[in-house]
Amino acid sequence: MKRKIYYYILSLLSAYVISCSKDDIPGDKTPDNPNSKPDNELIFPKKEMRSVWITTAWGLDWPMTQYGMEAQKSQYIQYLDKFKELHINTVIFQVKPMGDAFYNSPYEPWSVSITGERGRDPGYDVLEFLIDEAHKRGMEFHAWMNPYRVATRANNGTAYPALHPSVKPEWVVSHEKIQIYNPALPEVRQRLSDIVKDMITKYDVDGIHFDDYFYPDPSSAGTMVSDADDYQKYGATYSTIENFRRANVDLAIKGVHDVIVANKPEVIFTISPAASPDYSLNTLFADVAKWCKEGWIDVVMPQLYQEVGNPYNDFQSRLSWWTQYNHTATPMIGHALYKFGDSQYPAAFQSTLELQRQFDLTRRNKKVMGNAMYSARFILSNPIGITSKLAEIYKTPTVIPFLGREVAPTPTKPQNVKIENGQLIWNKQGNVRSVVYHFPDIKKEGIVLTITDQTSLPVTANGSYCVTNINTDNKESDPSEIVKNGI
Repeated sequence: MKRKIYYYILSLLSAYVISCSKDDIPGDKTPDNPNSKPDNELIFPKKEMRSVWITTAWGLDWPMTQYGMEAQKSQYIQYLDKFKELHINTVIFQVKPMGDAFYNSPYEPWSVSITGERGRDPGYDVLEFLIDEAHKRGMEFHAWMNPYRVATRANNGTAYPALHPSVKPEWVVSHEKIQIYNPALPEVRQRLSDIVKDMITKYDVDGIHFDDYFYPDPSSAGTMVSDADDYQKYGATYSTIENFRRANVDLAIKGVHDVIVANKPEVIFTISPAASPDYSLNTLFADVAKWCKEGWIDVVMPQLYQEVGNPYNDFQSRLSWWTQYNHTATPMIGHALYKFGDSQYPAAFQSTLELQRQFDLTRRNKKVMGNAMYSARFILSNPIGITSKLAEIYKTPTVIPFLGREVAPTPTKPQNVKIENGQLIWNKQGNVRSVVYHFPDIKKEGIVLTITDQTSLPVTANGSYCVTNINTDNKESDPSEIVKNGI
């Protein structure tokens, strides 16, 4: 009897399984095939922040010893016009390279790079000009700051420059080759937060950006000044001096995050660490993964400056690590444009195919939402055609992803979208820009035609079109209804 009941139940279960469709099977993890989407479901292109670092330390990218206002403006505009041509949408400009400033700061002197003389007023509002020109071209402007570095020198035979009157000498540490604000001091952390607050409340910056310099690397700082006294005074709750140093930098990063959120939460906080997480953690004492986990930074932008297959810092392996431990931060990837065509670097960098390989990897990674090029001057000089390769990679515009805190009103989708007399037209509401998408083939990924303040666009190509609105936080609305041309 039990055997008959067993076979009866088994036959019922078999019939049930056979009758179920694939979609009815619990736990099925078969990924979607984009080419099998319903005919009315659009495939939108991936959003990307496409950025370039403009280095001002030693005048490397700007202003390159050009000390006249008109020459400086012309040089910067040349950069921006080229970026616009390449569909680059973000400038990361170094406004605080050496305990100095590219604006009238109550905390730090005017940068020597602007006039050739540290502390000398250049006679115009440099930062306002830089921001306005970027915004005029639809680009974001992120203010890049070095949090601790005050000055550098070749050796002890050269004196460091005089400190700004607001800086107490006991706040800085003068190592053999680098002078820094002392990361152990509460006054220094407060000063850094005050500098950021001053910047974001006076200027319309879209982001604050820190690079990979925190505690100095002993290999480049020369003879180091001991911080044993700092540990004795402030580090009683830490089991090791290394943990104490990491905690000091943690507090600085959290302080900057908190001052941004309290004063101008729409500003994005980004950090570009060194490629090796062990180097960051144990040499620079920057626990970047912790900052990502705690939500203290919005974007992590590791500098993956080595080639695919590098035996020590393989691009692909580092990409995997940083996108595994990004937590709440959005990953973007920094690329070493400066290495291409330079014979001192590995063979991979003697071909533009290396950049293509790197982009293929980052674009296949669903977490990565952008890339950054180091640095600007190599885009203009185009060694071995690397800028031409970038133009191929960035052949159409793109939308910057939403990255931080929602402040602006949520955008509503465009209305009354139609094509009349060769013009795509639509209505919009609020302080928004519109994104026009074109789908030559509804079953394939579309492209961004333009991001515009206008409400019309000439269209000639056949296919499907739709429009979205995007607010100042880069929050995008639902797409409009599809309209078709020539179909």
